[in-house]
Amino acid sequence: MSRAIALVLAAVTLAAPPAEGQQDGAAIAARAGRTYRALTSIRASFHQSIEDRMIGTQESRGELVQAGSAQLTMRFSDPAGDAIVLDGTWVWVYTPSTTPGQVIRMTMPTDPVYGPNVLARILDKPAERYETTLLRTDVLDGRPVDVVEFMPNAADPLFRRAVLWLDRETFLPRRLELDELSRARRVLTLSRIRTNTPVGRKEFTFEVPAGVRVVDR
Repeated sequence: MSRAIALVLAAVTLAAPPAEGQQDGAAIAARAGRTYRALTSIRASFHQSIEDRMIGTQESRGELVQAGSAQLTMRFSDPAGDAIVLDGTWVWVYTPSTTPGQVIRMTMPTDPVYGPNVLARILDKPAERYETTLLRTDVLDGRPVDVVEFMPNAADPLFRRAVLWLDRETFLPRRLELDELSRARRVLTLSRIRTNTPVGRKEFTFEVPAGVRVVDR
């Protein structure tokens, strides 16, 4: 192939519109982002699975509550007593199931502001951060969903790839699959989703149990 022909083909490729799956994925992601940002709160039951080749598969469940991008709690019923709390200033990680007697306290990251709040990070202005592709339509817990892949445009501190199952009626996320930088795969499935319900300030307050040491990081 001559250099001239190669340059022409490259120009045609660059000028071509995005594939249909990319166009659909971008539109679906934008719609889900607008819906998610408009919520005053979201509350849901969750099931989480983490697959790691070094430690095997860990499963947990509990309730997730979010209000805005900086306030989030994951309080676990299994393992009972574990909790992750973002109160707007601090991130509290309390896992007595594996490290009893201590709670880790970290300053909320400012860049990205969301820190561990991965859903908020993905769905806030997704077109600016990710290449999105509609992988397929599916059914999850009896509800039709669009399965959309999110590939970071630049290095992301949390994951290499994310896939969201987005409800086709409510536009809300029902399942999140993350390929993390550590090579672990995390799957978070939401059920019994309730939106815009009253959420008290105490919901995002972590009270250090008696005798528990606070470890700052």
